[in-house]
Amino acid sequence: MNRRWALVFVLSLAGLAAFVASVSATPAKDFTAVQQWKGVFGDIDVKTNAFKPHKVKIDTKGVSDVYITRNAVAAGGNSGWHTHPGPSLIIVTAGEITAYSGDDPACTATRYRAGEGFVDPGDGQVHILRNESDAPAETVAFQIIPKDAVRRIDTPAPDSCPI
Repeated sequence: MNRRWALVFVLSLAGLAAFVASVSATPAKDFTAVQQWKGVFGDIDVKTNAFKPHKVKIDTKGVSDVYITRNAVAAGGNSGWHTHPGPSLIIVTAGEITAYSGDDPACTATRYRAGEGFVDPGDGQVHILRNESDAPAETVAFQIIPKDAVRRIDTPAPDSCPI
């Protein structure tokens, strides 16, 4: 009988933890993410250096899901605070996006305009993308994450940047 109560207790704690995490997360607002394509890759080991000084290196171990995702952000919208289990290369395709990093104690705004790109390293780095303009904005993200991992992990706003 004690094992049964222990199991009930553990399951109750797990449910409570999931509930608290979902309540404290910051949901997206006027933000739509649409997966355009997904491919599954084995180990990736690519190195280029024939066009010096330009070099590229992509080196993964294990099976990866690679996503191309289109994001639309209405004026005043945002992605909510979140992270990813792997890196994203993000291109602003329309409008302007303002990025904030959860590990920046100054909560510095970094603006990217159409045609510009930036890297989100993922791996637990918490961030938010906001459209602080009065026109729609769009991005396209190229993401590499572990196979079958959750692509996006919602998080609470960090104490250093509670916007």
